[in-house]
Amino acid sequence: MAATDSERAATRRRRLLWAGLLAVVGLVLLVVGLTVADGTAAWLEVAVAIVLLLASYGLQYVARRETLYRDHERP
Repeated sequence: MAATDSERAATRRRRLLWAGLLAVVGLVLLVVGLTVADGTAAWLEVAVAIVLLLASYGLQYVARRETLYRDHERP
């Protein structure tokens, strides 16, 4: 089932929005974990921040890849 261009664009925008939100939350947790938090809480916050930043990167990669390699361009 082929998606229309407007559906693809909406999906891409939605994925990039989620990626941006995950990146912001990840950066905030990273800053708090490295500056304010102490002990185990700091390490937990830093670990969660790294996971969120990696998830953000993954979402951006998928959104951009679908834009570059559309079905009609694949061999």
